[in-house]
Amino acid sequence: MTAPDGDDDVESLWQSERGPKRRCIVTREQGSCERMVRFVISPDAVVVPDLSATLPGRGIWLSATRDVLETARGRNLFSRAARGRVTVPADLESQIEAGLRERIVQTISLARRAGQAVGGFVKCREWIASRKAGLVVQARGGSEEERARLMSGAKDLPIALVEATALAQAFGREHAVWAVLGEGRLAARLAAESERFWGLTGGSAPVPRQGSRTGLEQAGI
Repeated sequence: MTAPDGDDDVESLWQSERGPKRRCIVTREQGSCERMVRFVISPDAVVVPDLSATLPGRGIWLSATRDVLETARGRNLFSRAARGRVTVPADLESQIEAGLRERIVQTISLARRAGQAVGGFVKCREWIASRKAGLVVQARGGSEEERARLMSGAKDLPIALVEATALAQAFGREHAVWAVLGEGRLAARLAAESERFWGLTGGSAPVPRQGSRTGLEQAGI
């Protein structure tokens, strides 16, 4: 992983937060806000993940991949970007993982309560067949054969992979494998959260596109 060579380069990336894109302090590449992770520095100089990008203060942004996060920690880039000594919590990765998991559950739950999501193979298949589906949600561990049957005739639908426990929790069930969200803001948000989660826990996250297998590649599916 290539990081900026000079302090001034890194400091300059503690940036004015305007527009839809931000620049990663490690790769110096620009990305959309919803597919990166923002950090702020607390009053006691501790690095705090701001997964909703709403906390006050100037943001430090990273691409949502584990190697980028490890590089930022290992090369002291948080302190350099903040222009002062800061503390990186030992459990920062765990904080991010737990926070993203909760955001996935909340997004699916919100879509379900709004009538924009259904769970279970039969209902999901009905939404897909009637062209109401905007995003297919698969719990990790779901079979490839069942996915092929579910998406028969709709191979271009994007897929978001989530943990089985998260999907079950969102629907208030003990077990869940499949869900479908209607096209719109919540589907787009869930796709982004899935990418961030698997990027930070299982490898680099791809840019979603029509027919992409969001999160599946990172989990080795």
